[in-house]
Amino acid sequence: MAFRRRTKSYPLFSQEFVIHNHADIGFCLVLCVLIGLMFEVTAKTAFLFILPQYNISVPTADSETVHYHYGPKDLVTILFYIFITIILHAVVQEYILDKISKRLHLSKVKHSKFNESGQLVVFHFTSVIWCFYVVVTEGYLTNPRSLWEDYPHVHLPFQVKFFYLCQLAYWLHALPELYFQKVRKEEIPRQLQYICLYLVHIAGAYLLNLSRLGLILLLLQYSTEFLFHMARLFYFADENNEKLFSAWAAVFGVTRLFILTLAVLAIGFGLARMENQAFDPEKGNFNTLFCRLCVLLLVCAAQAWLMWRFIHSQLRHWREYWNEQSAKRRVPATPRLPARLIKRESGYHENGVVKAENGTSPRTKKLKSP
Repeated sequence: MAFRRRTKSYPLFSQEFVIHNHADIGFCLVLCVLIGLMFEVTAKTAFLFILPQYNISVPTADSETVHYHYGPKDLVTILFYIFITIILHAVVQEYILDKISKRLHLSKVKHSKFNESGQLVVFHFTSVIWCFYVVVTEGYLTNPRSLWEDYPHVHLPFQVKFFYLCQLAYWLHALPELYFQKVRKEEIPRQLQYICLYLVHIAGAYLLNLSRLGLILLLLQYSTEFLFHMARLFYFADENNEKLFSAWAAVFGVTRLFILTLAVLAIGFGLARMENQAFDPEKGNFNTLFCRLCVLLLVCAAQAWLMWRFIHSQLRHWREYWNEQSAKRRVPATPRLPARLIKRESGYHENGVVKAENGTSPRTKKLKSP
């Protein structure tokens, strides 16, 4: 199963071989784990890679429900889904983005940004639908008080834990993809910034048992990012199409306000009024003044940094726009070409009299007879 058309063979396990065949290598590893499910001896180990671990039965009024909590074995599950994400990344790149980019005839810089936005559009669209389904079915939207009530939220439903494991797997897979996709050195710091930002926030919400609040904040953030990368794709297809950028600019500021409001409401007011405010890592309780201040500081600093970058980019865009407009106004009007003179007679006219070019009369002189 080959994901990329190769016209040249490379030495086995060389750098170019790994870059051009990393999806095939990942597919072989995933296939080995799936084959392990077929045998009783290796089935238990294979399930460790595929399914979330640390399940417990929680009694309810009618029956028992299965919930999960986190632990070190989650790293094995995340590793397996990193390889799954690498395979899906190669499929989207090979069968969707490469075919579209060939028709657009983009430059190298635009081609790199087009691939980045194309991958993130697929991911954000899938995550928004999945996250919205989870928060609706779990009742987090209809009952905002559930974001901080009954804290710590140690016991997670299957879909909540699986969502967080897949999110961590995706953003961890983005680190080696910088090498596999041969991203330009100028683009690596910018991409590392938002990859690490997502990893810190998602892992923090998962490990500090703030999974409910994290789902709502991710839903807001992913919706805005989906709109931004869709605007970039439409811009690469037609540079005159900037309507989606205006819509994204309007939504961006509102999203920052909603995220800050929810964070302050849930952490600054909701958790602060809870009776259980003891630091107990064994029970998953981090509801102390110091922890709340650290989380709020992290969220506020991230939103302020994003807002500063947004304002800086908008000012630069407006400055470039006005410079172009002023340059167009300074361009002098092209002089009109003089109309061609209609030559009626030889010579030129002066005071209604036709004269020759050398000043003599154009009329022929009569010769006197001797």
